[in-house]
Formats: sequence, C-alpha cells, structure tokens
Amino acid sequence: MLAAAEAAAPVESLDVVARILKEQLGATSVSFLITDFTGGSVVRLGTGGGIETREPAPRIPLRGTLYDDVIRTQRPRVEDKGDGAPVRVVVPVTNRGDAIGLLELFLPMAPDVEVMREIGETAHALAYIVIANRSFTDLYQWGRRTIPLSLAAEIQHRLLPSSLACEAAQFAVAGALEPAAHVGGDTFDYVLDRDTVQLSVTDAMGHDVDASLLATLLVGALRRARRAGADLAEQARQADRAMREHGRHSYVTGQLLRISLDDGRTEFVNAGHPWPLLMRDGEVREIAPEIDLPFGIQVPHNYRVQSLDLRPGDRLVMLTDGMLERNVKSLDLANLVVRTRFMHPREAARALITEIVDNRHGQLEDDATVMCLDWYGTGHSQRYADTGADLADASPSAQDGADHSRATRVRSTGGFDGVGTAGGFVSGPES
Repeated sequence: MLAAAEAAAPVESLDVVARILKEQLGATSVSFLITDFTGGSVVRLGTGGGIETREPAPRIPLRGTLYDDVIRTQRPRVEDKGDGAPVRVVVPVTNRGDAIGLLELFLPMAPDVEVMREIGETAHALAYIVIANRSFTDLYQWGRRTIPLSLAAEIQHRLLPSSLACEAAQFAVAGALEPAAHVGGDTFDYVLDRDTVQLSVTDAMGHDVDASLLATLLVGALRRARRAGADLAEQARQADRAMREHGRHSYVTGQLLRISLDDGRTEFVNAGHPWPLLMRDGEVREIAPEIDLPFGIQVPHNYRVQSLDLRPGDRLVMLTDGMLERNVKSLDLANLVVRTRFMHPREAARALITEIVDNRHGQLEDDATVMCLDWYGTGHSQRYADTGADLADASPSAQDGADHSRATRVRSTGGFDGVGTAGGFVSGPES
C-alpha cells in the first residue's frame, strides 16, 4: 500500500488506500476524515476528482458524535445495526499523539480480530501517507480550513508546528490556539531533540497583520537560535535583539521552556508573560517566576534562566492572556484544569480553549492559546512504535503505584474490545 501510494499523485494517495481496502476487505465505502484547525470538526476527503477546493470544506461537527468518541479515546468503534445493513468501522489515524483524522469503512459483515488488525495497520500507515503528502499539496490544508482565513490568520497558522501534539516516552505535549476576530499574534512551538524537549508560547503586541508579522520575526529568531544550538539564555537574547532591531518599537511577551530528557532538569525564561499553572497530585497552583521584560523593550536588560521543579505525574499549562480575559465570567481556570486532568493533553488543551470560546459566545477580544505538557519522567525509555505506549504500561501490573489515568490512556491508544494484537492494538483487558 505504501508503494502504491508513493507511485500515485499526492492528491490521489487516499484513493489508493480506499481501493486496496475495498479489494482486500470487500468494503463498500472508505473515507478519510481530517480534523480541522479548531479540533471541533472533521472534513471528509473523497476522491481527488471529487473534491472542490475552491469553496470552504464542509465541516462535520464532532461534539456528541461517534467520531468525537474515537478521536477522544483513540479507540476504534464498530457500529453494527443488523438486518443486513453494512457494518460501520471508524478507526483513529494518529501519529505520535497527533490526531490527524479518522478512517471510516462500511463492511458487509462484522469484522473479526484479524480484520481489525489489518484496518489498524492501514490507519497507522495512512498517518504516514498524509504526513508525507501534505508537503506536496494544499489538499490537506484545505481540508483543515472549515472557515476562510484572513491574511493574518494564515500567517499565524504557518508559524505553528506542523503537528499540534507529540508523545514521547518522557512526556506528552499539545497546543491549541483560537484566534480572535482581529488576530492577536499568539504562537506556540515545540521541538524534540536527542536529549531535550523545548517549548515556547508567545504573544505579539497589537492585532491583525502587524501582530502576525511581529510573531513571525520573534518565532524566526527563536528557531534560528535554537537550531544553532543556543542555550535558553542565548535564545532569549537573540529574540530580544531581533525585536529591538526590526520590531519597530513593538514588543512580544513570551515564555521559553527547556527540559532535559536525561534527568528531567527543567529551566525556563519568562519575558513579561502570564504565569503558567502546575497541577500536582490533583491540585493546581500558579507558578510565580521572576519576570523579565518582554522581547523588544528598548532599555538595557537581561534574561534570567530559572529552574522549575517538574516531577513525574505533573501537568504544566502555559497560556496567553486571552485565556485570562477580564470579561470571561464564572470561569475558574484552575478548576477546569483539575476537571480535565484525566484527558490526554491534546483533549485537555482543546477543552480549555472551548470553555473560553463558549463563555464569550465565540467573540474573543484576544487570541486564546494553551500548551499542555504531561511530564512522565525519565524512567520510561521503551515504547511501542505503533501506539506510542510505554512497554511498562502495557500490562495491568504497571498501574501499581502509577498514575491510573495515564496507564488507562496509554493502553487505550488502539484496541478492539480489548483483544487486539498488533498495528496499534495492545493486548489485554479494557481499562
């Protein structure tokens, strides 16, 4: 299938997958549904000739649907209505925690374990097909745009990492951003190196294109310094210099974080940015760092690299001031972090954003951005390549003395009624 997909044109690779599944499994219908930028909808991508990209993609709202359940739990679902009706199978298409979309099939009969294994392997391969081909075509970008983007929003989205979530042995991280009607210049970024993971959340002064251009300058300076091997202090210094020299007397607030994957040592820089929240043992507190000036302020100043006590089981939430709008009524952000503690960071970040949007009836005065990091610790070095699950968590005994919610979440990445075998399906009873 991978060879056939590579031989096809980038926009036809999904057709290859559909044809093979129809031939091998007798599927009457095969669809790939891609998640949109908001995380609240999916878009059905049909055959290459059947997609009209001159119009916004028709969205399918997720809330309360089977699709929502599959994306949230990362478990396949089978819907058999009987009476000879085709059996519906919906499987997550996910890579390293990034929920790319869903694979939906209609089969003539209920699938057995072997068929589910084949479907799971196909969904796993499909994730790589999408990742590879989105470099060559705008089809997948079109599918993620359920509403037209302004120029400022287009610039802003291109500054975000290509995958909004990532799982590794030591951590899981995810970001979510909801732009205001007049884009406020928020960004978030992360990168996984051989021995560190680095994160940033920034908020540019102003609105619309001016704010997006400032964000572009700041993110470009940070990435340039980071890719040159600069430490956190030097990254901050170069970002500040770029803003002072080219930012036209504007500024950007930001928070930079760097975690050692070898020993868990954590350091960060706060450049005039809202304080992060730390949840430990079910309680949330605000971290109160030493605050330095935003990037671009035209007075002499330095950036202090501070240490952060991050322990296995902690959840760190970094945000922008759009999450702290004074007009947001009756919203206890710390309580919301507690209530979403059993969610994957991907789902928790989206839930926090959704709460803000719903509270403001969809009318944000400023961008709302969240990065959610779960720190598991440095003792988890082996993982299943197909699920992203820790080997230590693959057995029920791994729950002893461990965080139950995390053990449940990791083992539920895949699985078919608890009896799957491979291709993303971990054996063992359902948690």
